[in-house]
Amino acid sequence: MNLEINQVSGQIVDAAMKVHSALGPGLLESAYEVCLLCELHKRGMEADAQVAVPIVYESVRIDAGYRIDLLVEDSVIVELKSVSDVLPIHRAQLLSYLKLSGKKLGLLINFNVVHLKDGITRMVNKL
Repeated sequence: MNLEINQVSGQIVDAAMKVHSALGPGLLESAYEVCLLCELHKRGMEADAQVAVPIVYESVRIDAGYRIDLLVEDSVIVELKSVSDVLPIHRAQLLSYLKLSGKKLGLLINFNVVHLKDGITRMVNKL
């Protein structure tokens, strides 16, 4: 599928809303990850889970164990949470993943909310 980045993010949000409507809040992050990945694949989108994000320090590539929850269409990073409150460190984590990967757009989606629209944060890197 060859979609423009805003179309990709729109599809991700729509898919996440479908998953949230079906499951509701209160489950583990891993459950939402698997279901969202399934929903994106059903829509014909390329999406991978737990994608390694290496750190490059002084020209040395280091695998420090960092993982992107979902990478969709090789363009949008999706960081999933199921927490009572999204903290500044969660936003910082997504911004770090955007910088380390060189991707431009990320979505922080917290499924532990009554209305999913209240749990979505869109972040950009050098747009």
